[in-house]
Amino acid sequence: MSAARSVLSRVRAYLRYRDTVSQLSRLSDRDLADLGINRSEIHGIARV
Repeated sequence: MSAARSVLSRVRAYLRYRDTVSQLSRLSDRDLADLGINRSEIHGIARV
């Protein structure tokens, strides 16, 4: 059962990552700058 939990945990983490990238990508460059984020940093920030 722990292997299934591990897989489920990874899937959930990936879905959160994908959602975060999607939401940040929709922001304007100005909105991102207000948050202190460059567009090129979105993927790295989403992984955290």
